[in-house]
Amino acid sequence: MKTNQQNYFEEIEVGNIIGPKIINIDRKQLVMYAGASQDFNEFHYDDEVAKKAGHKGIIIHGALKSAWLAQLMIEFVGVEGNLRQFNVSYRGVDFPNENLKYYGRIINKFIDNSMGLVEIELSLENSEGKITTPASAVVELPIKNN
Repeated sequence: MKTNQQNYFEEIEVGNIIGPKIINIDRKQLVMYAGASQDFNEFHYDDEVAKKAGHKGIIIHGALKSAWLAQLMIEFVGVEGNLRQFNVSYRGVDFPNENLKYYGRIINKFIDNSMGLVEIELSLENSEGKITTPASAVVELPIKNN
């Protein structure tokens, strides 16, 4: 799969993998995101509060994890494509200073009203390989012969 270049409907096959990407963020990046999103819940920056909630330390914002997955889709569709549907589920927490991996897998493709649509299953895995943030997307890719 191309990144930072245009993907076309005809080039995509069911089973293709988008990514993976690895990200490892620190406490400073969480504080910066909290400021940008106005999400100042203490378990994102206070270890004691996070531990009282049952975590081993501060946790990454769910919406930040969604943003990484959405960005992966935006890069995949390119300037001529569109993100049509995007759904995310939070099934586990993730922690800073750990390698997180996120990627997509093409599960279906079809033409509808002269538009090339692609269904994608997305996953964000923690450092132990457990999927903590499953997601799905439907994207529209340009068709070369249109």
